[in-house]
Amino acid sequence: TTKFTSASDIPVGFVEKNVKLRGRLHHITEKGLEVEHIPITVPFITSIQRKWQSKGLLLVRLAGVELAPSGMAWLQQELKPKQIIWFQLLGREDMALECLVLVNKGRFLSVCLNEEILRQGLGRTARIEGLHHDSRLYWKLHKRLLRAELKALKKSKGIWKEESYSERIRDRVSGSKFVQTLKQFVNWLRGFIER
Repeated sequence: TTKFTSASDIPVGFVEKNVKLRGRLHHITEKGLEVEHIPITVPFITSIQRKWQSKGLLLVRLAGVELAPSGMAWLQQELKPKQIIWFQLLGREDMALECLVLVNKGRFLSVCLNEEILRQGLGRTARIEGLHHDSRLYWKLHKRLLRAELKALKKSKGIWKEESYSERIRDRVSGSKFVQTLKQFVNWLRGFIER
């Protein structure tokens, strides 16, 4: 029932047990998602607690994901201010929480943003900070994230989108020394004729 207003407020046991918390999204920044924690409500106790709860936002990062700039834009388009999200604690790094972030899509369906970003090709898989690299959970999650990234790679989505054959030829031709020299010659010729 306690409202957490900073990463250091969260007990070590919560992080070690990978507890899921609920929160309200406030901002999407370069550093991560700024989320207001929503504690479990108990009718009589909650109304009393609200009076002395401090204000503050938790910084939640998408664990195991290195966002591309297009990933940031996608998050800002996909997530609405004040939207309710769930975040499963995986680790704590400085004043940020490394989490799996879940968003409800409809009544019975929730989407893991960490996987969805990789599936769309809007980021790369990175180390999951805060989890021991020899733990089963680390490798289970890392495998899930790599599978999502592989789907984007196979479908050439987002950052994995390959240039078309004609774009590659055009870039090679325009970058060749012969074409550069020819352009210089044409410019020199134009200048010579105009005199």
